Amino acid sequence: LLSVCRSCLVKYLEENNTCPTCRIVIHQSHPLQYIGHDRTMQDIVYKLVPGLQEAEMKKQREFYHKLGMEVPGDIKGETCSAKQHLDSHRNGETKTDENSNKETSEEKQEEDNDYHRSDEQVSICLECNSSKLRGLKRKWIRCSAQATVLHLKKFIAKKLNLSSFNELDILCNEEILGKDHTLKFVVVTRWRFKKAPLLLHYRPKMDLL
Repeated sequence: LLSVCRSCLVKYLEENNTCPTCRIVIHQSHPLQYIGHDRTMQDIVYKLVPGLQEAEMKKQREFYHKLGMEVPGDIKGETCSAKQHLDSHRNGETKTDENSNKETSEEKQEEDNDYHRSDEQVSICLECNSSKLRGLKRKWIRCSAQATVLHLKKFIAKKLNLSSFNELDILCNEEILGKDHTLKFVVVTRWRFKKAPLLLHYRPKMDLL
């Protein structure tokens, strides 16, 4: 199992279809479908390297500003919080240690119960392109960019009362998406940062011979 920087790997796989270490062919035509985001490894790296996560968020903020795009909700929230904190100091507001500790405790509890609402968000339109399945009553959803295609399959299966989420294929631009792909990965590699929402289609799973 190989863990490498995702952006470096994506750039490498634009011109190659082999593993950068052992040179084994990943896939002849669609190697990007067979790589996944390792959240555990990412969390470990963030904890081992001081300031890395903050630096990544800063780069991401600058990237969106450069493209003139809306800053994702999680970065905007951090910016607003920092601004409020600075404004309170400028206005001469002070807090006692007791109140500060209480607010810290409440903030931690709120963070623990956040359910990924502060993650970067992705707007999605889920359309059915098969007469064998019915469409969703509410096809427009908004969720964390770290959610995977597997999460969407489970969501659709639950809404359609299917016996198994494995009965579904989800496609973007008529290309079947791997179950471990994050929505962020799909936006970057398949949707190419086109205007929201991200349009995805679902259909009964087709067994390829």
